[in-house]
Amino acid sequence: MQVTGILAPRRHLLGAIALTFAALFQPACAQNTNDDVLVQMKQAFQRGDKARLAALLPQARGHALEPWAAYWELKARLNEASPLEVQDFLARYAGTYQEDRLRNDWLLLLGQRRDWEGFADMYAGFRMRDDAQVQCYATLVDVLKTGAATKAQVESVRDTWLRQRDADDGCLTAADRLIASRLLTPETAWKKARLAIEANRPQAARAAITLAAPDALPTFDQVNASAAKFLGGAIIAASRARKEMVVLALIKVAVADPDQAAGQLEGKWAPMLSAEERNWLWGTIGRQAATKLSPQANVYFANVTKNSDLTDDMLGWKVRAALRAGQWKDVNAAVLAMSEKAQDDPTWVYWRARALTAMGGDERKTQARTLLETIAGTRGFYELLALEDLGQRAVVPTKPDPLTPEEKQAARNNPSLARGLYAIAIGLRPEGVREWNYATNLHDNGGMGDRELLAAADLACQREVWDRCINTSERTKGAIDIEQRFPMPFHDTVLRKSQDIGLDPAYVYGLIRQESRFIMEARSGVGASGLMQVMPATARWTARKIGLTGFTPNQINDRETNITIGTNYLKLALDDFDGSMALAAAAYNAGPGRPRNWRNGPVLDAAIWAENVPFNETRDYVKKVLANTTNYAAIISGQPQSLRSRLGRIGPRDAAEPEPNKDLP
Repeated sequence: MQVTGILAPRRHLLGAIALTFAALFQPACAQNTNDDVLVQMKQAFQRGDKARLAALLPQARGHALEPWAAYWELKARLNEASPLEVQDFLARYAGTYQEDRLRNDWLLLLGQRRDWEGFADMYAGFRMRDDAQVQCYATLVDVLKTGAATKAQVESVRDTWLRQRDADDGCLTAADRLIASRLLTPETAWKKARLAIEANRPQAARAAITLAAPDALPTFDQVNASAAKFLGGAIIAASRARKEMVVLALIKVAVADPDQAAGQLEGKWAPMLSAEERNWLWGTIGRQAATKLSPQANVYFANVTKNSDLTDDMLGWKVRAALRAGQWKDVNAAVLAMSEKAQDDPTWVYWRARALTAMGGDERKTQARTLLETIAGTRGFYELLALEDLGQRAVVPTKPDPLTPEEKQAARNNPSLARGLYAIAIGLRPEGVREWNYATNLHDNGGMGDRELLAAADLACQREVWDRCINTSERTKGAIDIEQRFPMPFHDTVLRKSQDIGLDPAYVYGLIRQESRFIMEARSGVGASGLMQVMPATARWTARKIGLTGFTPNQINDRETNITIGTNYLKLALDDFDGSMALAAAAYNAGPGRPRNWRNGPVLDAAIWAENVPFNETRDYVKKVLANTTNYAAIISGQPQSLRSRLGRIGPRDAAEPEPNKDLP
C-alpha cells in the first residue's frame, strides 16, 4: 500500500506530461517511452563515457528529451567537435535550452582558443547571457573591435572579475588587456589578490599578482606557504609590491586569528603601510572578529578612518557588530558607505531606517519612514518587519484575477516547461530545473511577465512539482498568488502531527518550505532526507526519544514517518531553547551546539541576533523560516500576523531554567 501511494503521483505526472508532449511533438516524432535510455545517458555523461553516449544516442531519437541526449553526447566531446557539428546541433534544436547551453559551452572554448571572430559571430545568437566568463570575453571582443573601451565596459569587467571566487580565463584575460592599456589600474589586481586570499583562493590571487607585479610572485609563494614565517623575517616594505605582500600575509593571519593580526598591525606594520592598506586590514580583522561575535570587532572597526576603503562584505559585518553594541550612528555610516546596489538590499534599507529612528529628530524619522515604505510587504523577513514598523501586520494579499483558459494553455504548450516537468518526473531533476528556469527567466529578454509566471507556476502546482511552483510564483513583481507561493501539501498530516505535540503548524510549514520545498525525495549533500531533511543519526535519536519502536533509517523516506520525526525533533529543539523559534530554527539547520554559543553575550532583539548569525546559510535560513511562518499563519488563521511577536529577545540561558538537553543532536 505504501509503495502504491508513493508512486501514484509520479505516474499521474508522467501521464499528464506524456499527453502534453504527444500534442507538442506529433506528428513530427512519436513519443518514446524508453525513459531509461535518458537516465543511462545522464549517468554516462557524468562518467565522461563518450563511447556509451554515442551508442545510446540513436535509441533516444524521437524521445521528448532528445535535446538532452544530444547535448550530453556532443558536450562530452566538444573539445574535438568541428564547428559544423556545433552549427548542426544549434540548427536542429533551435530555440531550446540545450541550444543556448551548448552555445555557452562553445563560446567558452572559442574564448580560450582566442578565436575572437568566431566568438563574435556565435555571441550574437546567445540568449541567456548569464555566464560571467562569457560576458568578460564578450566585452573584450568589443574592445578589440573598436579599439577603445567605455567606462561601463571597464566597470563591468572590474566588478565581474572581483566577484569571481576562482580564477577564470575570461575575466582574467579581459582584466589583463585593460590593465595593459591602463584602463584598469594595478590597484584593481591587488584588490583581487586580497579578496582571493580572504576566500582561500591562492591560485586566483597568484593570477591577479601576475598582472600587477609578476616579479613579486616568488615572494607571494613565501607568503602563501607561511604568512607567519614571512612576517617574522626582516622585511623592508618600501615598494608597493612589498607592502601588498605584508597586507596579504596579515590577511592570512587575520582569517585564522584576528586578535593576533591586530597585535601585529598595531605593533609593527601600521607605520609602513598606507592609510588605505591599514583600513583594509582593520576591515578584515573587524569582520573576522565580528563573525566570532567578539566585542573587540567594534574596537577594530573603529580604527578604520575611511569607510569607503572597505568592501560591502566588511561594511555588512561592521553594521552587524554595531547592532550588537547599539551603536546606531555607526550602523548608519556603514550602510551609507556601501555600494548603491548593496544599499538597496532590504537588509540594509531596514537597518538604516532603524538607525535613523534611533538617532532621533523629525527629519531622520521622516527619512526612516520613507525607507521602510520602499520595502514594506510580505515578500521576506525585512519586508515584514518594515510593514510592522509602519503599524501594519501581514495579511493574505488579494488574489490576482483567475488565469484564463488561454493563459493556462500557453503554459501547457511551452515545450521547455513540458520538458522540464518530464525530466523531473523521470528522476532528472537538475536538468528539469535548469530547463524550467530557462523557460521562465532566460529564453526571452527580461523573462516571463507576471501573468505568464502565474500560469507556469499553476502548471507546476497542478503537477505537484512544488519547488517550481513556489520559485516561479515568487518571481512575480506586481501580482501575488499566496496559494502558489505558500502551498500546503499533505495538509491533514502536517496539521495533525503538529497539533498532537503542541507545535504551531505554520512554523512546521515554514520550515518544510525552506528545507525541501515539499520535495519528498530531496537529499542534501550531508545525507539529510525527505520533506523535513532529517539526518539518519537525528532520526534514530528522535525515534528513541518519542518511543517509536522498530524504527529503521530507511523509514525516513516514508512521508508520514519523516513528518513525525521532523516535527518531534523541532518541538524538542524548541523546548530546549525556551520556545525561541529563531534559536530552534538555527539548531535545526546548524545543530544545537552552535546556537547555544551564539546566544551568549548581550540580550538582543531577535532580529539583531538573527542578522549576526555567523554562518551565511544559517542566517538566511532562520530569517526565511520565520518569514514563511508568519505568512503561513496568516493563511491558516485568516487573521493579521506579526513576525516580531515570533521573534522576541535572545540572550544567555537563564541559570534558573532547567539544563538544556545535552544529547540533543
